[in-house]
Amino acid sequence: MPSKHELIEEVLSLPIEDRAYIIDSLIRSMNPVDPDIDRKWIELSKRRLEELKMGKVKGVPGEEVFDRIWKRFER
Repeated sequence: MPSKHELIEEVLSLPIEDRAYIIDSLIRSMNPVDPDIDRKWIELSKRRLEELKMGKVKGVPGEEVFDRIWKRFER
């Protein structure tokens, strides 16, 4: 069996798509998917998208969001 370091070196030599798949698999193994939570996130996302489409809320450009985050953590 390869050592941790050998395994990491081997994974890093793979194409990005394969590395992303491995990362996703490892994360899911530590934090299994909960279908009920996924369903709730889907419902929330759909509701927020409808609110945007109907003009009930206004979107914030990504640059502005990240600027606010950086400023918040500069303290």
